Parts: sequence; structure tokens; C-alpha cells
Amino acid sequence: MVRIVVLNASPHANGATSKLARIAGKGVVDAGGEVEYLRLYDYRVEPCKGCVSEDVKKCYFPCPAYQDDFNKLAWRLVEAEGFILATPVYWYAPTGVLKNFIDRLTSLENMIFHSGRSLLDGKVAGFIVAGADSGVISALSYMMIVMNSMGVHIPPWAIAYTHNVNPLDDEQAVRDAYNVGLNVARAASMLNSGSGMAWYKPDVNLEVLVKEALGEEKSRSEDDAHLRQVLN
Repeated sequence: MVRIVVLNASPHANGATSKLARIAGKGVVDAGGEVEYLRLYDYRVEPCKGCVSEDVKKCYFPCPAYQDDFNKLAWRLVEAEGFILATPVYWYAPTGVLKNFIDRLTSLENMIFHSGRSLLDGKVAGFIVAGADSGVISALSYMMIVMNSMGVHIPPWAIAYTHNVNPLDDEQAVRDAYNVGLNVARAASMLNSGSGMAWYKPDVNLEVLVKEALGEEKSRSEDDAHLRQVLN
């Protein structure tokens, strides 16, 4: 059984985001997974200090920057096979508490430079956003690109959003939220049965790759020269 964490970044326990998050949890259970709900507003997560910008080796997990609740929450993601980020829109973006949490997740991703692997590598994620304007797409796009850049898998049908104050009046949002949970759990189950390999390879031979690129450029130049000779 895979464990999926639903990380709720709404301050409202029964708001639009929270309702869709619970529907996603039902999808997780129906896919044979176990769901754990965490509300970020119940914890203290300080903003990132950006240690990595001073020295890449200063950033690692558990994050040493603060004695707050971040490490406790992040461990839940490390121990799970997948997670769902759910947030209302605050000025075209996720809430500040979720942005702080995502920034702090750099400590997990940066373990590439300590152990050779991001601690989020191979996890599966889905996304839920509730907002009254077009900011839902901005918020979704931001979360998806950051999570993928940290090594997270994003399965098909992994997003749900609504513009309604009451999302239960939005049939498509209800349907989509359920499928977010369903497909995150399904994808996590499939990946969990694999080899557990790391998906990012940091120790590439840069010299070989540069030569490969230059070789392609040289070949293209030769082809262009040959074409010009034929045309003339």
C-alpha cells in the first residue's frame, strides 16, 4: 500500500481547497492507497535563508536553518510515495505558507550534492488550486515546474482547479480532484514496484557531451557546405 500525503495550504478548514483535498483523498483510498492529511497552517515553517546561494554544501536535509516544523513535515514526504499540494490562490500564486515550504524543499533536492540523489526523486505529485480568477493556472504552473525540477513525477490528470466559492457546485472540479488522488496513488504504486533507481544522473562526463555537441555542429556545417556546393 502506497502512502500519499495531502498537503493543504489553506487557512480555512472547510473552504474550497479543503473540500477538494478531501475528495482527492477519496481517490487515493479507492486506488488502494493510504492518505495522510496535513494542514500547513497548523505548523510553523520559516522562510528559506538561501544557504545554497552561499555554498552548495551548506544546504542539506534535515535543514539546519531553523528549529521550526519544516523538517517534521518534510520527513512525511520523504517517507511517502507521493503527495498532493492543495492551495487557494493568493495573487496568482500559492499561499505564502506553501511558498515558504516549497522553498525549504530545496534542502531535499540539494541532497544530490551530498548523496547523489534528490530525496524527492521518484515521488509522485498532484495539484489542486481554488481561486476566483485566472491565477489558478499561474499557481498550478509554478508548482508543477518546481516539483518536476526537484525530481518529482507528474502523472496524467494530476491537476484540479475551480473558480467557484463552493467547489461542490463545480462538477468538473469534483471529478478532477478525485482523479488527482486516484492517479497519484496509481502512479506511485507502479513506480514503487520498480527498481527504485534514481532518475537524475549528476555524474555525467561533460567532456564527452561537449564533444558530442560540437560533433553535431561540425556535421551540420559540412552538410551545409555540401548543399551550397551542389546548388552552385
